[in-house]
Amino acid sequence: MDALASEEYASQSKLLQEFTNIPSIDSAWVFKTNNKDISTAMYSISQTNLLENNKRKYVLFSHVMRNDTNTLDFQWSPFPIEMNGVSVVAPSPSGSKLLVVRNGEKDSPTKLEIVDQSHVEKEIHVNQSVHGPLYTDEWFHGISWNQEETFIAYIAENSPEPKPTFDHDAGCRKEVSSVKGCNNWKGQGDWEEDWGETYSRKGRPSLFVLDIASGEVRAAKGIGRSLSVGQVVWAPPTSCGRQKHLVFVGWSEHNGFQNSARKLGIKYCSNRPCSLYATLCPSEESDVDNAPVGDAKSDSASLAINLTPGMSSAFYPRFSKDGKFLVFLSSNRAVDSGAHNATDSLHKINWLPDWKTDQHLNVTDVVPIVMCPQDDCFPGLYCSSMLSDPWFSDQCTVILTSAWRSTEVILSIDVLSGKVTRISPENSEYSWSALAVDGHNVLAVSSSPIDPPQIKYGRLVSSKDQTCKWIWDEVNNPLITASNKVKDLLSHHKFSILKVPVINPCDDLSDGGKLPFEAIFVSCKDSSHKPTILILHGGPHSISVSNYSKRSAFLASLGFNLLIVNYRGTPGFGEEALQSLPGKVGSQDVQDCLAALDHVIKEGLIDASKVAVVGISHGGFLTTHLIGQCPDRFMVAAARNPVCNLSLMIGTTDIPDWCYSVACGTEESQYASESPSPDHLRLFHQKSPIAHISKVKAPLLMLLGGADLRVPISNGLQYARALRERGSEIRIMMFPEDTHEISKPRSDFESFLNIGVWFKMHLCR
Repeated sequence: MDALASEEYASQSKLLQEFTNIPSIDSAWVFKTNNKDISTAMYSISQTNLLENNKRKYVLFSHVMRNDTNTLDFQWSPFPIEMNGVSVVAPSPSGSKLLVVRNGEKDSPTKLEIVDQSHVEKEIHVNQSVHGPLYTDEWFHGISWNQEETFIAYIAENSPEPKPTFDHDAGCRKEVSSVKGCNNWKGQGDWEEDWGETYSRKGRPSLFVLDIASGEVRAAKGIGRSLSVGQVVWAPPTSCGRQKHLVFVGWSEHNGFQNSARKLGIKYCSNRPCSLYATLCPSEESDVDNAPVGDAKSDSASLAINLTPGMSSAFYPRFSKDGKFLVFLSSNRAVDSGAHNATDSLHKINWLPDWKTDQHLNVTDVVPIVMCPQDDCFPGLYCSSMLSDPWFSDQCTVILTSAWRSTEVILSIDVLSGKVTRISPENSEYSWSALAVDGHNVLAVSSSPIDPPQIKYGRLVSSKDQTCKWIWDEVNNPLITASNKVKDLLSHHKFSILKVPVINPCDDLSDGGKLPFEAIFVSCKDSSHKPTILILHGGPHSISVSNYSKRSAFLASLGFNLLIVNYRGTPGFGEEALQSLPGKVGSQDVQDCLAALDHVIKEGLIDASKVAVVGISHGGFLTTHLIGQCPDRFMVAAARNPVCNLSLMIGTTDIPDWCYSVACGTEESQYASESPSPDHLRLFHQKSPIAHISKVKAPLLMLLGGADLRVPISNGLQYARALRERGSEIRIMMFPEDTHEISKPRSDFESFLNIGVWFKMHLCR
């Protein structure tokens, strides 16, 4: 490393630390108090700890005080409370108790702490023989307190099957789970499928219930072994006041090709078939266990019941507090088309009082799929999560955060009429996300690519002309604070969302596929004289919204313009636009990226001779395609875990169906197989960046996660080594323990530090 590069590393490292130190709000809850004008809010906060290579976790409280003049006052606790070694926290419905989960490592037990307002009420150690760690991810994660706050249902990894043990003669095999000793060793036993990327060695999420009084943990019965369980909630109490049933999402392991047994990767994949199920709480199963042997009624009562048998997808179940409605999201279009994400729909079940398992429950549509939105009208639902309690106090309105073209917005939905209302500011290009519902008000965060998140409090206010509108108050808070240096650097930038027309659309495209797409443009002062970074999201059915990202903010602070493209196939633009891409990757998405670049060049916004490109996963696929197909347009590139060769990826990835879907399209993907035909292998190669590798000129930085199951490192290494054969400038960085996202704090820091230095060295010399 020369002196100039060393100085650049030191300077950028200090700057990146400024961005890394900004904390983020992971989740929030609001609780009622005895005073109707005062609520208590609880926030779960995280902050990167580079030295420990993890995230510090805190909780912080505030009182939300409203007075007769419609003004707000947030009174904050003086300091946050650090939660060392805590995996997740879950407050009870009343807010008077808190579940603190400390997942055990290796063979140590999981600790469940019940904390009341003054002390730890109970600590339960759950041995590995009962279950493994609790799931805390966005798919399987589910922790639910019952209404009386006496039981907690949750999802944890089921205990592994016993491994064979061999004695010192290696001739005696025993099916026991004894600990390895001096005279024996544990064998491996049969290999078991897991759920792919980020779920290595975790493939059996199961339902458990904790009886707080006794400290006993019991597994729910009646759930088939082939079903993976997640997102559990308690059903409403019966007339006798007991909450007998649990409702959960179940994913079958039979989702491989031709309905074969295979757990295809589920991370970022809403196209995995799933249904809502109901089962008895284990405390109620004793009544069934004591029923006469052969009693058909008792046998059926002990089995999990499919509540959505006519649907291929149902997830995020949420009961209204009065118990009248069960709403849930569905991604039927993703399952049916094979696209890994697609437009969602919202549905409801009118829940029957004292429901019995032999009673049929009707599913009705609330918000259907939007195929082709007109102008800037509602484009459909695109929700990556749902609040644990999304209901207004009227018990018929839910709050959702959803992508709306290139922004994230907050929607209110009347489940009786199906009316969808955008309640975050309509003319704002900022992105908004709901944190919690407070009666009929909303606690939220708002941010932009150059503005760190700010807490907002929304309320519906009547005006003199009897119309109602949402007012959003900015909340002064100690949570998210950027340093003066960061604020000063970002103050020299501005951003806008550009509409980019489709150039020469194909005749076979639907109307939605011909509509303009968008790009988020973050510009420096005197942008036309500054270098520009083209930033490309993965998926391809992911999205870049106009929210704050420390990674892009850091790159902007170095003096670069950013052009963040939401090419066709991106969610948030209607289902027809999304479905226009499968079968056309490497061409349509590449053309859209170039069209966006040409658009800002034509408007005189950037210098066409100083352009870099960066992307992860499918964004890396586009990055390597662009430097191969258009070698003279990009000075430098960086790719994180890129898809470079589909014909190699098909046999190594946890999502082989993705290769067929993006390369062959929806119709051809029905012929997907674990043993691809020569014709398909040729097509995969033709659609891949490696087909254009001989034309590459731009220096390339390749960043790879050694534990990536989605795009295994063989894909990037093959491409990088082939470039090296041709004498191209290529640098490879490997993060051995990182998965697809390269998200471990040190790895994330080092990767973007090197991207910043790499781009500075090649764009600013």
